[in-house]
Amino acid sequence: MKILLHTCCAPCSLKCVDQLRAEGIEPVGYWNNPNIHPFTEYRSRRDALLQYAKAVDLQLVMKDEYGLREFIKGIRPDFDYRCAFCYDIRLNATAKYAAENGFDSFTTSLLISPYQNHELISQAAEKAAQTYGIEFLYRDFRPFFREGQQRARELSLYMQKYCGCVFSEEERYQKRKAADRG
Repeated sequence: MKILLHTCCAPCSLKCVDQLRAEGIEPVGYWNNPNIHPFTEYRSRRDALLQYAKAVDLQLVMKDEYGLREFIKGIRPDFDYRCAFCYDIRLNATAKYAAENGFDSFTTSLLISPYQNHELISQAAEKAAQTYGIEFLYRDFRPFFREGQQRARELSLYMQKYCGCVFSEEERYQKRKAADRG
């Protein structure tokens, strides 16, 4: 089975790759994350993924485009819709690439995070699969999240502190500020 694995970052990809390989599936990683901001964060996550992929012999396809303007245009004016838009753009791009390049299916490392909206991710992926006529390989990778994070630390991979978009970074600071006042 030829599967394309959308990779949001190295730490989240670790256990997804391990799990797929344990099932006898050799994934090809796909980097397409125009939501990640600022550019220094984008670059840190991309470079950590390249480092990890090299270490575990994971083939990567890189759509290496910093997409701040397009991302902001896509969520404006409804910033609360940003997560649905973010999942849609990344999973549509993944499904399209998979369908156009002979893959049997696709999945995403987003499915490992307990902090992401799992149901919304799955819905976006199913919709993208239908649009491009390719199978979405659903896996609930969340039980492996903590183990993957620990392994990423052991490998000294860059560990991000927020989801990726500028608004999630803003929320992180707002929560910290509220906790400091509390």
